[in-house]
Amino acid sequence: MTHATQTPRLAGRREWIGLAVLVLPLLLVSMDMTVLYFAIPSISSALAPSGTEQLWIIDMYGFVLAGLLITMGNIGDRIGRRKLLLIGSVIFGLASVAAAFASDPTTLIVARAIQGVGGATLMPSTLALVRNMFEDEKQRRSAIAVWSTGLSVGAALGPIVSGVLLQFFPWGSVFLINAPVMVLLLILVPTLVPEYRLPKGQAGRFDFASGLLSLAGVLSVIWALKEAAVNGFSTLPAVALVVGVALGYVFVRRQKTLQHPMIDPQLFRNRDFGASMTVSIACAFCLIGFGIFTTQYMMEVLRMSTLEAALWTMASPVVVTLVVPFVTIVARTVRPAYIIATGFLVAAVGFVVMTQLGVERNLFTVMGGAIGIGMGIAIVLTCITDLVVAAAPKERAGAASALLETGQELGGALGIAILGSVGAAVYGSYFDAHTPINVPAAAVEASNQTLATASTVAHGLPQAQADSLLTVAREAFTSSLHYSAIAGGVVAVGAAIFTIALLRRIKPTPPAPKDENKTEETKVLHSTVA
Repeated sequence: MTHATQTPRLAGRREWIGLAVLVLPLLLVSMDMTVLYFAIPSISSALAPSGTEQLWIIDMYGFVLAGLLITMGNIGDRIGRRKLLLIGSVIFGLASVAAAFASDPTTLIVARAIQGVGGATLMPSTLALVRNMFEDEKQRRSAIAVWSTGLSVGAALGPIVSGVLLQFFPWGSVFLINAPVMVLLLILVPTLVPEYRLPKGQAGRFDFASGLLSLAGVLSVIWALKEAAVNGFSTLPAVALVVGVALGYVFVRRQKTLQHPMIDPQLFRNRDFGASMTVSIACAFCLIGFGIFTTQYMMEVLRMSTLEAALWTMASPVVVTLVVPFVTIVARTVRPAYIIATGFLVAAVGFVVMTQLGVERNLFTVMGGAIGIGMGIAIVLTCITDLVVAAAPKERAGAASALLETGQELGGALGIAILGSVGAAVYGSYFDAHTPINVPAAAVEASNQTLATASTVAHGLPQAQADSLLTVAREAFTSSLHYSAIAGGVVAVGAAIFTIALLRRIKPTPPAPKDENKTEETKVLHSTVA
């Protein structure tokens, strides 16, 4: 779908090189969502945070980022998306340096929060700039494939980068690596990426009340879901969830009364847009919700070192970079709904493979399942991002991009909450039914919550008791992984059916006539995803 009546301008060499530059901040922002998977033990050893402080170190970045996405997308539409990208790069880089040299948990938590502010400016700015730089539908789809690959690969690279760095450097290196990339971005973006902003007559005044409503609503919902995943659905998370949903409703209602709304109410009346957003949420649910299980399985059950687990994790992003470019070729002749449904079914097969894992080492099965899930979701993400961005007028690309990414943050939090709850319930049930032999009752009781706790408890026991405890704990975790994989597979199959039912009317974009930019486009596309 395109909103321009004239022939779209074809992108040339500058735009394609600019796209390669825009992938850099996207890689870092998505990496920082997962970079602590391997680093948190080192941070805990160095800074000795309390249990609550450790949770905030992990979650603060994602909380702030998710809460500010819609606000920052609108600010970028008004002051200029490139300008906001540069401001965000400075904030993100300085916060990363502060995090790297934090000497206490509080400083690190504050630095992570400021990183979230910077990340919230970078994500919608990059996608909105891609929407503006590539007007031709075929070129835009190829560009968004690169953007989506950067997002998927960045999240997958987080544990890999942290695993490799921690093998040779202190924990601060996982943050410090961001700084030189941000400096490079500040040099290249002004030269290669053009500026886009709303014309003065269309921008209007920024509505602070809407900004506060979106921030409070998103933070309430995400906090409630994550709290429920960790401690169960008690009264406080339930109240926070209800409050968050109510604030979201008030936010949407308010947009209908504003002359210059943060989110165009017409988007909510577009069935294709709403369905695409729902599919995007399901995509994040599957990928993020299950991702932590794979990492824990490799580290705690198979007892891999940080570096070994990181290196084996590389298989999925490598396959994704090879497969995603072909999605844009298939999309020229096949309806996007069928491509998206196929991606979900590939992910479902990956989940099925994960149900075959045992406590013994079988890397072929681990990698097969991880590659299936990663590849399937990457296919979905490429197509669904294009559908959402194309549904919005390009002058509102920043706001639409922010809405898409906020939905994905909510989907990820929902996945962690639901799949985490399923896993926790199965782990506890298995542990209760298979009580370790000759292990003190206090140690058993302390270990029936998580595998990580069981590993900690085992260090203080005699060897025979520790082995007995860890055997049951590893079997319990593997069983919890199986049931969580089943739940993830059911969601993936359901999303495939939902996609066919509601999005099959959308037609493919036919291949454009050959033009002088085709060779340049192909060269930059392949070099970028590589």
